[in-house]
Amino acid sequence: MKGAELHKTLTSEEREQLLNRLSARFEKNMQRHPDLKWDKVQKKLEASPAKLWSLGEMEKSGGEPDVVGYDKKSSEFLFVDCSPESPKGRTNTCYDREALESRKEHKPKNNAVDMAAEMGVEMLTEAQYRELQELGDFDMKTSSWVKTPEDIRSLGGALFCDRRFGHVFVYHNGAQSYYGVRGFRGILRV
Repeated sequence: MKGAELHKTLTSEEREQLLNRLSARFEKNMQRHPDLKWDKVQKKLEASPAKLWSLGEMEKSGGEPDVVGYDKKSSEFLFVDCSPESPKGRTNTCYDREALESRKEHKPKNNAVDMAAEMGVEMLTEAQYRELQELGDFDMKTSSWVKTPEDIRSLGGALFCDRRFGHVFVYHNGAQSYYGVRGFRGILRV
């Protein structure tokens, strides 16, 4: 195993605890995946230690990942952060490294794009964020950065979403901005 992959594994105890937590969340929230069975999900997870590590990172940062779908074309389960509010361990981040480096003072410690990559997940797109909101009410008090199209990003902007007044809103901000109530949600294909 390569050095980078070595640290991206869980101990057997961590693996067992995470699988138990994911299984309990899966069973408690069947409305998110009514036609899926946990034993098939677990089998895929056990065959993918690096993906299980990524789920552990989502969990540690407050994401409460859960299965929200199955891609028949790729035969992959889709895990998304289902925490009621934007994951607490991922707030106070500007959008990307370019935005972080552009700040002259009061720099945040990290940025959303790099954090997602370090965790081995992708940031939700606006469409994926809207699909998640079909499964419940998320980000009622917080907001989440979403993957921003290049034409917007090249002009210095970035997109974020939230849910207010029973609707999902998409906003823009300077990519270098950051707030204690804005993080990001990830998606992981297993």
